Amino acid sequence: MSRCSQTKPSSGLQAKIAAIAIICAVSLVAPYAQGASSPKYDLQTEAKLKGVVEEVRLPPSAKEIVHLLVNTGTDTVDVYLCPKSFLDDIGASFTKGDQITLTGSKVKQGDADLILAREVVKGNDTLVLRDAKGNPVWN
Repeated sequence: MSRCSQTKPSSGLQAKIAAIAIICAVSLVAPYAQGASSPKYDLQTEAKLKGVVEEVRLPPSAKEIVHLLVNTGTDTVDVYLCPKSFLDDIGASFTKGDQITLTGSKVKQGDADLILAREVVKGNDTLVLRDAKGNPVWN
């Protein structure tokens, strides 16, 4: 009979493997933690649209972005507004059927087309979400 023996890796080797695993995990997660996946407002793609709110998508967390599906008559667009907490703080809300006019930047996030709203007009109310350069006013 032959005997097989197993050897355990040295504690130094285990530490090196753990360090490599941590470095790999951090390098994969870091860009998302820093907001690298967030779309940026582009003044060159700014447009004005009119439409009717088809759906209001409220996020589970107050820090996440509220967005609307808006029917423009020829298309349905995904409009990103601002964090839910900001809407709550200023007392603004949207419901299905609201007629709105908005100014925003048409951008891509992955394969999806969306609009980052800078200003939304509903009735006599104007909601300013970004300054003239496209910087968020809620920061």
